[in-house]
Amino acid sequence: MADNSWDTLVTQLTSHKIGRRQFMARATAAGFSATAIAGAMVGMRTSRTRAQETRTVTFWTAQVDPDLAVMKSMVDTYNAQAQGHQVEFIQIPPGAETDVTKLITAVRGNNGPDVYYMDRFTVAQHADDGLIQDLSGFDGAAELMEQNLEFARSEATYKGAAYALPTNTDARALYYNKTLIQGAGFDPEELDPSNGPITWDRAAEIANALNVQDSNGNYSQMGFVPWANQGWHYTYGFAWGGSFFDAASCQVTPDDPKNLEAFQWVQDFCNALDANKVSAFGSPTMQPGFPGQQHPFVLGTLAMEITGDWQIAQQEQYAPEMDYGITWIPVPASAAAADSMATPDGGGGASATWAGGWSIVIPQGAKNPEDAWTFMKWMAGAEGQAIYTKGTKHLPTLTALLGDATLFEGRHQFFAELLPTAKSRPALPVGSLYWDELTSAWQAIYLGQEAPADAMASVKETVNASLSDFCPI
Repeated sequence: MADNSWDTLVTQLTSHKIGRRQFMARATAAGFSATAIAGAMVGMRTSRTRAQETRTVTFWTAQVDPDLAVMKSMVDTYNAQAQGHQVEFIQIPPGAETDVTKLITAVRGNNGPDVYYMDRFTVAQHADDGLIQDLSGFDGAAELMEQNLEFARSEATYKGAAYALPTNTDARALYYNKTLIQGAGFDPEELDPSNGPITWDRAAEIANALNVQDSNGNYSQMGFVPWANQGWHYTYGFAWGGSFFDAASCQVTPDDPKNLEAFQWVQDFCNALDANKVSAFGSPTMQPGFPGQQHPFVLGTLAMEITGDWQIAQQEQYAPEMDYGITWIPVPASAAAADSMATPDGGGGASATWAGGWSIVIPQGAKNPEDAWTFMKWMAGAEGQAIYTKGTKHLPTLTALLGDATLFEGRHQFFAELLPTAKSRPALPVGSLYWDELTSAWQAIYLGQEAPADAMASVKETVNASLSDFCPI
């Protein structure tokens, strides 16, 4: 339980560890008099008046271009109209989705940022471990949260309290190089979304006709690398209709039979092509901060890949002349047999996608939380999300913006139409642990080092052992 003694609350206020609104809420709840609270607030205002007139909000992100450039432009736009403070935009070294090592070190050393850009599915875990602040005491937090998509709100909330503001979301689809596919004797029209999704087996048949090996047997061109870019464990589990969490039993379910079937398909695909050689071709692209302009799909040496809407912006920047298409994620043969797939309106039938996204948080120990909150409201609000959506080709989480057709030009409209049925990762206080365990097991599966059932059994045992401390959720 938080220490809400008077001395502690005043110290937190004067050191900017909590804002004025949080101070008022906690002091009132603790039973302190209105006179005492008002006196502390007057003293705080006097102290701040004597401080430097222009205050600084430090904002950390590990994003890379082209998103980084868009965010920098957004900060410049905000600073031009900000009153009394300016945002200092700082890029930190890119890391894996769950890597917050630099933030943890900075917070422990009382040298952390005021705002941090955080992958939203990790929010619950970092709220529980005390790394980020509860935003509930800030003005307008509840109202702003209610304007967001339900799954984004869920990911940004822990034990009923908001710990982050959603800034964007996305969806995943299959990108394909029409020129390469046509050159191998296939009609790219087969993959057009108006025809519904193809099966995974058909995708493999097309892809394997596009593989090219050099004199040493190494791949210089590939049709498809299942796990490249957004070919994650969740992507395939959802594609086969699998589940990753059972709320009734409060247990993660990576060993769902449909997940195992999906993972076995990926392992068989990679083994048939020599998993190590597939890895040699695709692994560099999976490293944090890998330059988008060097990705094999951009270079024209990879014919198909699963990735998100943000890839549209990268294509515009790095490969504007490429003739490519975007279509549904393929479906397993069992789903194709049970569904006509090409529905009358050209829909995706049993094709599944999933949505993730990012958020902004205030770390513990932030020195300027109130100005940080003012900036966060703008960035996660209608103006900020609209700029980010158009600049990066992500999707907004504000429901009001999803109806604004001017934000989704050309190919981007396809992703906006996917979002209403998109799945999402379970929002768990062990979300980071679950992702890391799944990812480690996933690599062992696609490299042919471990059977899917064995790998997922280990994930289940490890994660549920930690999850049990939080149940029921």
